[in-house]
This record gives sequence, C-alpha cells and structure tokens, in this order.
Amino acid sequence: MDGAGLRLNMNVLDYGILALYFVTVLGVGFAARRAIRTSVDFFLSGRSLPAWVTGLAFVSANLGALEIIGMAANGAQYGIMTVHYYWIGAVPAMIFLGIVMMPFYYGSRVRSVPEYLRLRFNRPTHLLNAISFAVAQVLIAGVNLYALALIMQALLGWPLWLAIVIGAAIVLAYITVGGLTGAIYNEVLQFFVIIAGLVPITVIGLVKVGGWAGLMDSVRDSKLGEAGLHAWEGTGSTANPLGAHWLGIVFGLGFVLSFGYWTTNFAEVQRALSAKNMSAARRTPIIAAYPKLVIPVVTVVPGLIALVTVKGLGAESGDLVYNNAIPLLMRDLLPNGVLGIAVTGLVASFMAGMAANVSGFNTVFTYDIWQAYVRKERSDDYYIRIGRIATVAGVVVGIGTAFIAAGFSNIMNYIQALFSLFNAPLFATFIIGMFWRRMSALAGFWSLLAGTLAALATYLLYKAGVVHFNSDLEESFWGAGIAFVTVAVVAAVVTPLTRPKRAEELQGLVYGMGGIDLKGDVLAGDQVWWRSPVLLGAIALVLAVLFYIPVF
Repeated sequence: MDGAGLRLNMNVLDYGILALYFVTVLGVGFAARRAIRTSVDFFLSGRSLPAWVTGLAFVSANLGALEIIGMAANGAQYGIMTVHYYWIGAVPAMIFLGIVMMPFYYGSRVRSVPEYLRLRFNRPTHLLNAISFAVAQVLIAGVNLYALALIMQALLGWPLWLAIVIGAAIVLAYITVGGLTGAIYNEVLQFFVIIAGLVPITVIGLVKVGGWAGLMDSVRDSKLGEAGLHAWEGTGSTANPLGAHWLGIVFGLGFVLSFGYWTTNFAEVQRALSAKNMSAARRTPIIAAYPKLVIPVVTVVPGLIALVTVKGLGAESGDLVYNNAIPLLMRDLLPNGVLGIAVTGLVASFMAGMAANVSGFNTVFTYDIWQAYVRKERSDDYYIRIGRIATVAGVVVGIGTAFIAAGFSNIMNYIQALFSLFNAPLFATFIIGMFWRRMSALAGFWSLLAGTLAALATYLLYKAGVVHFNSDLEESFWGAGIAFVTVAVVAAVVTPLTRPKRAEELQGLVYGMGGIDLKGDVLAGDQVWWRSPVLLGAIALVLAVLFYIPVF
C-alpha cells in the first residue's frame, strides 16, 4: 500500500456518529454549568468527584496526541521498545503519585501544583513554575490541536489552518461553559469512545497480517528486523531502534521524565485534586494505571501494523510520515460505520488531551498568576470570569503553537523535548524539597531555574551539532537526567549558604514533618481493604513487570 492521500471515504452514517458525539460533548458542558457556583467549582469541580470518575479522567486526559498519534508513530519507528513509555515510563510514577505525593497535595489543600511550591519555598519559585507551566501547557495543547486538525483535514479535506480553528472552537465551547466538571465528565465519556474507536483498528489490522504470529514475522522482515520485537534486548549499547542505553531508559525515562510528568504536571494532578476525599484522591492515579498497562495494545500494535502494511511509511515529509500511521490504517482497513467510530475516537482523544491542557492552564493562570500577583481579594464571580477569559486566551495561543508542532515529523520527539525542559527540573525540585526539610527557599528557586536552563542548553547544543546523541529521544532522556542532576547540585550548594524555613512553616509539606491526615474525611466505604492505595499500587507494579516478560 502507499500513502496516496489521507482522505477518508466517510459516508452519512460516519458523519452522523461524529455529529452525535459533538452534540453530546457540548450537552455535557452545558449540563455541568449548573454545578458552578464558586471558583472552586469551576477550577476543581468543588472537590466532590468519586475516584472512578477522576481515575478515568486522569488516564483520558493523557490520551491525546502524545498517546494516539505519537505512540503509534513510535511503534512504527522504534518497535516494541515503545512499551517503555507505559510500563516503566508511566505506571511506577502514577503509583508513586497516589501513594506518596497526593497526601501532600490534597492534605495541604493547595489548588494547584505551583501553589505547593509557594508554600514549600517562596513566591519567586512559585511564579517561575506558574509561568513555565503555563507556557508548557499552551505548547502541548498545540500538539493535541495539530493532531486533531490532521484528522479533520483528512476526513473533510479542509486546509490545516481551518481544521485547527474549528477543532479549537469545539474544545473552547465546553471548557468555557462547564469548567473542570464539564472537562472531567467529558473525559470519562471520551475514554470509552477512544477505546471503541481504536480497538477495531487493532483487531482488523491483526486479522489482515495473519494474527500476532503473522505480525511478528512481518516485523522481522521489515526495516526494524528482530530488534523491533524486543523491549530490553540490545539496550546494553545504543545499537537498538530507540538509540538509547538502558541507563538512559531507566534513569532518564523511567525516573526523571516519567516522575517529572506524572507527579508534577498539574494538568494530570488537577483531576486527583477534584476528588471527594483523601482516599479517592490517592486512588485516582492508581486506578488510571490499570488501563494504562494495556493501552499499548491499541497504540503500539497499530504502529507495528502500519509499519508492515503501509509501503514507504517513515518518509521525511508528505502523507507517509510516521505521525500518519493511524490515519493511514483507518483509510486502508475500516469499513463505513466502523470508520465513523474510529474517527470519533480519535477526535475524542485529541479533545481530551487539549481540554486537560487548557483547564490546567486557566487554573494556574487565574490562581497562581492573576490572583497572586495582579488582582488580589476579588469576588469568586470575578475569578470565574478571569478563568473563562484565560480559557479563550489559552486556546488562541494553542492555535499558534499547533503550527510549531506541524514542523515535526514525529510529534512524540517534540513533546518529549518539552517534558525534559519543563517537567524534569520541576520534579527534581519537588522531590528534593519534599524529602529534605533543610532545603531553603532560595535553593528551591535557583535549583529550578538552573535545571531548566541546563535542559534547554542540552537541547540547543544537540540541535546545533555541538553535542551528539543517537536520536531525539535519547537527547530528551539525557537532557532530563542532566536537568535533575543540576537541580540536585545547585540545591546542595545553595542550601548551606542560606536560611532554612522554620519547622512550623513546613507542616504538611515535607515528609516526616507531620500535618498530613491520611484518613481525613474518608468515608466508611473507602476504608475496605481492597480499596487500599498501597495494595492497588503493588498489584499494578507486579503486572507491569509481568507484561515485560513476553517481549523482553
């Protein structure tokens, strides 16, 4: 097969399914509007949602362009090694967030991740993180918007710019009206729509290539060869499809990048903060870890199918770039009706991802920038209005950043570079400050700034050809590691030279300082043994290890 155009042969049934989805999404947004009475309702759903809702929203918020387009592209480009982004690059960090970090976030009653930094360190650290987070969210929103526009361009034949504007308008409508509640309940709906849309691609694709055994044989005969079928084999050097040593995978991806994203990214943490009590907040990311374990079946596997069925996939430009693996499979494999479900699933995934970025952006902009530094002590109605204006602004800027994403043939490489720049140094600052009570406020600011600059310098030197890495992804792994080490060194140097915060100021913010009630307002039903965050997390970790065995 070749990539002779991405235009999908949609009929009335397919368009009807897509239209029904749009109407439902907007309906959920308008229904959620009735629950908004205070700014906490708008930005944090009144901290009232059950764990299963916040857990599904948590994983759905991540099922955007990174997951669908990016991971399928990686599956085609790097093979089975892409599962590292799930089983070592997500699940352990999600469990750590639920068991260790959520008690500090939820117990301190902060409204955002940057607000925790203000309490733990000082206002300069808070402002630096708020600004960097806001920038990161509009950049990542652009990735999701660009991927959404690609699909709309493919199925409608619209110019890319028009598809971007229309896609943004749909997301803008239900976030502006329904706030976080509208976003979260739509994310729960979108989770099931996404799975329903991707499963047929995997099933029909596997049938076409002769089942799992046929796929394995075809991959062996492809440009990836036998190396494309293993996760760890060959990682003793960089002579593998990913171009990464196991140290880079474990430390750079599995620790710094992964923990940096899942434990400090407010677009995700915000879902857990909206839970109804401490137990529900802790279980939120752990519940999300279970579907995360099996999502490679509908992302990485289709990438492999595209590799062996789409002739010429992997071109530098045009229809055959790796990013188009999923659209090409939809065009080639799916009959009408099923095609409409798949298109709706993809649209849902990009909208969920972008909505998470925008809802995180409007909360941090309103609480951590506008309220903290521009207009203090105004009414709730005023801050809700500012939040809606910030939503519009975030979407508009996201439209601009979508064109930045369009310049990358594999958006996964681009988004990993963003994570190494914004999330890795933040995680290092968090984790050291959370477990080292002596770390001073000034050490928090200077270490975060130095780590961010170190990650940026690594990326720029790599792009300039001064520093060599085997791939863009290897650069992001090592860039994240360099950022982490830089933060640790600066914190160790600055802390002894500066004054620490008083013990009473660190209650509930630093491990071992007290002030955290793990039961809190937990309901009786949440205390049964099978809802234990530690037990649920341990089972998920064991499953992650077991899943590696067949593809080692």
